[in-house]
Amino acid sequence: MRLLLRLYERFSELVHEMAKFGTVGAAMFVLDWGCTNFLRYGLHLGPLTSKVIATVIAATCSYLLNRYWTWRHREKSGLAREYFLFFLLNGIGLLIALLVIGFVEYTLKLQTALAYNISIVVGNGLGTLFRFWSYKKWVFLPADMPPVDPHTGLPEAKGAAESPAGTARGSAAPASVSPAAEVRATGRQPETS
Repeated sequence: MRLLLRLYERFSELVHEMAKFGTVGAAMFVLDWGCTNFLRYGLHLGPLTSKVIATVIAATCSYLLNRYWTWRHREKSGLAREYFLFFLLNGIGLLIALLVIGFVEYTLKLQTALAYNISIVVGNGLGTLFRFWSYKKWVFLPADMPPVDPHTGLPEAKGAAESPAGTARGSAAPASVSPAAEVRATGRQPETS
């Protein structure tokens, strides 16, 4: 029983974030799917154009819901930065979905409504896995952690004056690094003695 309690305490924030992210994702999937089908079969736009337009609409709603509900407890690192990164990462998620749709439509030549909708589901599923991971890593940061430098993968220094013992940016890291910062920097859980 204690093991279950410890596991819950350790992963409770992640479970809550995943539940909220999943709720937003489900609602945005319905919006995206509905818009895509309306644009494709109602307005007779192309399969990829329909997906791009619907994704832009759903991504805008998703940003607002994730920023102010899913990760509202996290550091706000600047609306412009968050918005740019959010849409950049959504663009990568969209590219994943477009590759699946394009493969089904143009390579397999399966151009039925059923094939199109299956490709939407598969593409969105793969894109969602990427987006959850990338939002946590680069967009909605924990309050106690600075942004990660994309070149080094390490937390960015706020300035040489604020760093421990006056170390300059790019010099050796301080001896004590918080477990959360180590996870952020390396992507692995810290080793315990």
